[in-house]
Amino acid sequence: MNAATATATNDVRENILAVGQRIMAGKGFSGVGLNEIVTAAGVPKGSFYHYFSSKEAFGAAMLETYFEQYLAEMDAILSLPGLTSAQRLLNYWQSWQAAQSYLDCQGKCLAVKLGAEVADLSDTMRLALQRGTEGIVSRLAAAIRAGVAEGSLAINGDPDSTGQSLYQLWLGASVMVKIHRDGAPFVAALSTTRQLLQLPPA
Repeated sequence: MNAATATATNDVRENILAVGQRIMAGKGFSGVGLNEIVTAAGVPKGSFYHYFSSKEAFGAAMLETYFEQYLAEMDAILSLPGLTSAQRLLNYWQSWQAAQSYLDCQGKCLAVKLGAEVADLSDTMRLALQRGTEGIVSRLAAAIRAGVAEGSLAINGDPDSTGQSLYQLWLGASVMVKIHRDGAPFVAALSTTRQLLQLPPA
């Protein structure tokens, strides 16, 4: 396979994944059939099976891709120069609120949308979710640890359990935002976050 063919092959695969991610973020995993994905992606069904052996394999690959992109964006936010770790963390949660819109998340709320659903459907997808969320929590813990060291925040407990608690807090808030269709749960989550990190009110 030459370089041009390899690039074209990768582009087709990435397009199918991107289209599937956008659709499933709105309708869920079970609510979307392969025909809808291949039609929206503009490829024949045979092309889908060339890259993915099953819908489950597609789902796992989609989650892996989603978390790769998510963690890269998270790394960028948490490494912005000229800010304290506390400021970087607050910027991260601000970006979380923007991405988890109850109106249209454009595929950026995949973990929230599919978490409970696919964890019960497929162990392969559940493990992809587990690896991705562990990556998020480890980055939060590292940022909290750095913030404690520099004195921009303080915690009662250890950074790992605090990072886990904060991720669970914001995950739950995202679900409540979708249920209530307003941003009040995010306001409450941010207030609790400030308390846990011993930051002054906004």
